[in-house]
Amino acid sequence: MLGSKNGVHPRARGGGGVARSLPEHPSRGYGQPVDLDSLINVADFERVAAERLEAGALGYFAGGAGEERTLRDNVAAWERWRLRPRVLVDVSEVSTRTELLGAAVSMPIGVAPVAFQRLVDPDGEVAMARAAAEAGTVFTLSTIATARPSEVAAGAPDGRRWFQLYCFRDHAITRSLMDEAIDSGFEAIVVTVDAPRAGRRERDFRTGFQVPADVTVPSLDAALGGDRSVTVQDVFAQIDLTLSWADLDDLASECSVPVLVKGIQTHEDATLAIKHGAAGVVVSNHGGRQLDGVDATADLLPEIAEAVDGRGAVFVDGGIRRGTDVVIALALGADGALVGRPALWGLAVAGQAGAERVLGLLRSELELALTLCG
Repeated sequence: MLGSKNGVHPRARGGGGVARSLPEHPSRGYGQPVDLDSLINVADFERVAAERLEAGALGYFAGGAGEERTLRDNVAAWERWRLRPRVLVDVSEVSTRTELLGAAVSMPIGVAPVAFQRLVDPDGEVAMARAAAEAGTVFTLSTIATARPSEVAAGAPDGRRWFQLYCFRDHAITRSLMDEAIDSGFEAIVVTVDAPRAGRRERDFRTGFQVPADVTVPSLDAALGGDRSVTVQDVFAQIDLTLSWADLDDLASECSVPVLVKGIQTHEDATLAIKHGAAGVVVSNHGGRQLDGVDATADLLPEIAEAVDGRGAVFVDGGIRRGTDVVIALALGADGALVGRPALWGLAVAGQAGAERVLGLLRSELELALTLCG
């Protein structure tokens, strides 16, 4: 057991472990099949993915806003904590199993929403959902995915699924997407609130990144029409800038599944989210992709967990690269963590098998860390 929040101190890192061998699977024609057994941590997958992806796609997925200070600090913040192991504890039976929003999962690590996944693998979000299902955890589908909610549900029928919602200016599109997700068995709506406009993502400006016209994005096709390339600015031009706490109240009261609020960065907003009907919050700065210079999520987590005080679920994303990072997140008050880039690197390297491998490595590292913490 970790015991209490007092079981961690600043500056942490450690862990290890290797998941089972998985079959090889080339990704969207970039590079040759890779021996997945040779990739033993998230950093290995990131390195190979960077070699395979073209510059525009790599910059979009890897980059952050401005000087990318927050992007870097999201990772570094978990390293500022130290674990404090207890010894002479019976650790003959250690399990990573838990519940997220009342349903069982194999580990307190879910897959965060990431857009445009068919840019890195032909099966995109369907492959990612299958990987999460095989790993026994939850997958979150982005509003700006390259697959419809119904398509993902059909492709991974046994998996647990949440739907991340951007509120578009065209409320009919927003409602249609949400209704399709709920009708397709998605168990929660994750409303993202930290992106009324796109952050200044300078890598995208340098590469001229666009989503090609032959990559279908159903939500944007509905908003903009198909058969055209799409920039990040085109996407965020569709977002409703007037969204307020009253809108969250209405959404939560009308929605038949729990509503989470993603993008919470202060204890004040965490308190307001619960007050206005949220079933929980996701502590997130959009992976360092929105406002550069804000605090890392590891540094924000304790005050937000204290503000929620058990009245809702608390999740965190941003910079998580090791199972030990997840142990720290749990000790700081999170119910679970979400990973975006790590799973995406797995998908880019080897499709579903690569994403499964990454999730398996994180679970193995988490189990080892729990054992060694006593």
